[in-house]
Amino acid sequence: MRVLIAEHDHAIYARLLRQAAPELEVLTSGDSAELARQAVDCPVWLGQPDLLATLLRQGHQPQWLQSTWAGITPLLADGLRRDYRLTRAVGIFGQVMAEYVLTYMLGHEREVLARLVSQVERKWDNRTGQSLVGRKVLIVGTGDIGQSVAQFLLPFGVELYGVASSAREQAPFVEVGSMADLPRLVGEADYVVNLLPNTEHTHDIYDAALFKQFKPTGLFINAGRGVAVVDADLVEALKEGHLAGAVIDVCRQEPLPQRHPFWTAWGLLLTGHSSAPTSPPMMVQLFLDNLRAYQAGEALRGEVDFARGY
Repeated sequence: MRVLIAEHDHAIYARLLRQAAPELEVLTSGDSAELARQAVDCPVWLGQPDLLATLLRQGHQPQWLQSTWAGITPLLADGLRRDYRLTRAVGIFGQVMAEYVLTYMLGHEREVLARLVSQVERKWDNRTGQSLVGRKVLIVGTGDIGQSVAQFLLPFGVELYGVASSAREQAPFVEVGSMADLPRLVGEADYVVNLLPNTEHTHDIYDAALFKQFKPTGLFINAGRGVAVVDADLVEALKEGHLAGAVIDVCRQEPLPQRHPFWTAWGLLLTGHSSAPTSPPMMVQLFLDNLRAYQAGEALRGEVDFARGY
């Protein structure tokens, strides 16, 4: 079986894959022209969507493509073929995403940034920190990553609420509402964590009207996709005190333009799309598990429905 790897870290992936499955013929290169030559008659592709989308535009086609990203937006661009099986990275981001979310939730409760300012100003800051126990956390997007984040948060004594495409009963959430329930639920939440994917239904959800429903003491964390947020509305909502702060990992344009208002927005922290890095060893294991299922004609983990976009 020939496998094409298109990744910035292609050498690492190639080494891990050859060690774990020496029977595979692994093809890879850091040169785009060489990748295009290797893609001819190569049935299985592994790699990042932006690089693989280029190969699709050139007329190459896999039988199955395993993305190393959770998001697969570049592969859904207009004009790209969709007559192949596509799987996205699942089951490998839960812990790192939970660690990211917890970092800023705990930092918010303990007022870490304010204490740093106090230190710079040489002020003895002996205010008492708060606890997560009893805090209400709303996870918007209760799929693979959202479910895993919820499980990691549970031992901290928080009350977990969720929003999905439709209302449902889903452990460990007290309630999982539909998108229509979002205005009500954000008004009750101490933390709103956006983990929604980028689809045609998830753009501009967090606008001025929704931010007005937030608790003034609430913290908004966006580790999903930048297109879910109306940037100017968030900046204005922070200025007007509709929420206490925002941690923004993903933006509409990355890197963020120098003149973008996020750089100087009050109460907003940028984290540069660093929330959930891919672990090559875990990604290779997922790929090999899916490869065995693919060869056996079984269901694949993380298979994408092109019509839904995830």
